[in-house]
This record gives sequence, C-alpha cells and structure tokens, in this order.
Amino acid sequence: MKITKRDWIFVALIVIVLGIFIAISGEEKTVRVPTDPTHAAFPDMVERLGKKETEGFCRECHDTEEMPLSAEHPPPFRCLFCHKFEE
Repeated sequence: MKITKRDWIFVALIVIVLGIFIAISGEEKTVRVPTDPTHAAFPDMVERLGKKETEGFCRECHDTEEMPLSAEHPPPFRCLFCHKFEE
C-alpha cells in the first residue's frame, strides 16, 4: 500500500486541526469559587439542590453594590457553569 500525496494532505490537515485545538485550549481563566466561610456551604448545596437551584444564592451577594459583577461579565444566571469549586 503506497501513501499518496492525498494521504499526506489528509494527515497534515489532521495535524493542523489538532494544533489549533491545543493552541486555543489554554489555562482556565475563570475565577474558582473560594473556599472561605461565605462559600463553604455551596458544595453541599450543589449536591442536595443541584447547580441551577444553588446559583440563585450567588445573586444574593453578587448583585449588590458591595460585590458587583464586572461590566464584561456575561449574564449572571449560570454561575457554576464557569466558576468551578476549588479542588
């Protein structure tokens, strides 16, 4: 079985696609949920209530003037989709 020019083009294309995926899959940039007393109950709440129900409690503090979300922050209804717990 001979490897043709067409086969090499296919292999090169696969390498390019994999290279792009590796290049864009850098380090996570979102802030993790802190392990302070304020957030200590959240991992248990996620297990009991689920992520969507628990996210409602995030807005109790983070929608206030004391801890506002930045102007660039996406809509604040899926907090735990991006913000993971500390490991």
